Amino acid sequence: MTEILLGTHTIKSHGVKVVKAHIHNWLILVILVVIDGLLNYVEPFHRFVGQEMMTDLKFPFHENTVPVLVVPVIAVLVPFIIFGVYYYLRKDIYDFHHAILGILYSVLLSGVITDSIKDAVGRPRPNFFFRCFPDGKAVFDQVTGDVICHGDAKIVKEGYKSFPSGHTSWSFAGLCFLSLYLSGKLRAFNRGGNVSKLCIVIFPVLAAVLVGISRVDDYWHHWTDVFAGALIGTSMAAFCYLQFFPCPHYEDGWAPHAYFKMIAERQSDESPESTVRSPSKNESNDIETQPM
Repeated sequence: MTEILLGTHTIKSHGVKVVKAHIHNWLILVILVVIDGLLNYVEPFHRFVGQEMMTDLKFPFHENTVPVLVVPVIAVLVPFIIFGVYYYLRKDIYDFHHAILGILYSVLLSGVITDSIKDAVGRPRPNFFFRCFPDGKAVFDQVTGDVICHGDAKIVKEGYKSFPSGHTSWSFAGLCFLSLYLSGKLRAFNRGGNVSKLCIVIFPVLAAVLVGISRVDDYWHHWTDVFAGALIGTSMAAFCYLQFFPCPHYEDGWAPHAYFKMIAERQSDESPESTVRSPSKNESNDIETQPM
């Protein structure tokens, strides 16, 4: 196992250097934030909703069990706290920086993908009827048979954003990343038979699953919306984690790739260079043929 150096690479000593090395990643991250914000202002595709389709869209319309602002707290802030605790114990700026950058990319890429698909698909939510007709009086176009909504414009707009689930994709993107991170730190897959570690590793995933279930229970999403959101979030979490960290089941899966690169460079610098040069083949022949 690669040697462990504690307290030699802190925010104070190497923080600026690490951030500068990844400045392009941070700039692109800002662009992703802007793109995701703009996607929320795009009018989604208004899919045709006929009278016979309303049977599956008449579920009650009420508030979220998990409010929108709680999702980033669960998926981002809680992992940040865990990353901070690990940094406090180990003082490794590489691990701390890459964990933060990785999880931010995970949730933002999931957000951009999810919101782009939402706007393009325009699938009605299960509670679409009462968003469109808050008084319960349905009105349909006499020619096309499509709905003529008279509800609040913002509520109706959100009613066309069922697929996929944003709550679910964000939750899985952040909490699956955290689960992978904990797996590496705890060496959960070191074949030591300590199955109790899995309880800690699985807990973040369970929290994400419960968020997804709440979306179905609240009638804000169909189960296929939640499944697709979970798939997007989990995929982004895995892709982003592996950009910075080895697979958790590897022997060196407890630290980022940059740490091992730094160790290799340090060992290379410390290895003594030979001051005696071996003679070449031609030089050896000259020595052998030189008369005594």
